Amino acid sequence: MGLNWKFIAEVIPIYQSAIFLTIRVAAVGILFSVLTGVICSLVLYYRVKGLSGPIKGYIELSRNTPLVIQLFFLYYGLPKLGIMLSNETCAVWGLTFLGGGYMAESFRSGLEAVSRVQLELGLSMGLNTSQMIRFVIFPQALSVSMPSLAANCIFLIKETSLVSIVALRDLMSVTKELIGMYYNTVESLLLLVVCYLLLLLPISFLLTFAERKLRYAEFGI
Repeated sequence: MGLNWKFIAEVIPIYQSAIFLTIRVAAVGILFSVLTGVICSLVLYYRVKGLSGPIKGYIELSRNTPLVIQLFFLYYGLPKLGIMLSNETCAVWGLTFLGGGYMAESFRSGLEAVSRVQLELGLSMGLNTSQMIRFVIFPQALSVSMPSLAANCIFLIKETSLVSIVALRDLMSVTKELIGMYYNTVESLLLLVVCYLLLLLPISFLLTFAERKLRYAEFGI
């Protein structure tokens, strides 16, 4: 039995809308995850009193609880406390909470890989803390942590398949709706796979390219 190409042609616009939503949620979630990770890693790197403990607790909590539970808490738990969030905001916050912990560990490993000799040279040149971070520590840390950062980005994009539980019409939600309505399971799943490949493959190649460029720059090639 062949594919129902008429059905595929009719539902492609629905998948286009869903993939744009998925891209928006993933992009904002990854951006905030990176910012959260940078801040948390710097707090741990400099051992800021009063903040290092809570940051470590956050990292352990975010990395050791499923995204499903985090989304349920944001979407169903916060309203019980009088905090109302839109479904898209819940999805972004959930990805940020989860991704921030992973990004923090990636950046922290990169920061700790920077040689103490580099730090001493920077101090001997009269660089202040801000300049040390911008010109000495962060560029080298980014080069070291780029592979794990790239893996985290791909991981978070794939985790968007769970945001349908907060009533977002993402790729997974649309697929389940179409299967339930028309029973064209093969066609719907095929479009789902194609959409994720179209989304993930270019990003994977781009991150790999950036990783190689940073690695070459580290060794002055």
